[in-house]
Amino acid sequence: MSRSLVETLLGAVVLAVAIGFLIFAYNKSGVATSGGYEVSAAFNRVDGITNGSDVRIGGIKVGTVVDRELEPETFRAVLRMSIDETVALPMDSTAAVVSDGLLGGKFIDLQPGAEETLIADGGRIAYTQSSLLLEELIGKFAFGSD
Repeated sequence: MSRSLVETLLGAVVLAVAIGFLIFAYNKSGVATSGGYEVSAAFNRVDGITNGSDVRIGGIKVGTVVDRELEPETFRAVLRMSIDETVALPMDSTAAVVSDGLLGGKFIDLQPGAEETLIADGGRIAYTQSSLLLEELIGKFAFGSD
């Protein structure tokens, strides 16, 4: 009977450690939204960007992409991003879809502007740069087309 009690206690300890590890991993993953404010931006192409993709300023993560949709009037891809409330973006800020190295994933790179007026919750970033297709660039270089 004491062996059964020891096995039960050991199983409970292993289960508690596993639950603790899952909680730690979830908190470190950045999957949960930070409770910041939302901004949107329209792009011609958002290849490689998915829900949960990083939004960075100067290489530091300041938010995540929370939704992607197609704007029916212009056929542009609209991204909604959750930005950390400690980061105040000027109205003339820019957003670009960039690659994290040659084989890395893509993320949104924000470049803050210089205006004193700030983008409010639900606002829109007007100046955007869409993603570049590596295959398209190689084709232009290889075949010399403009």
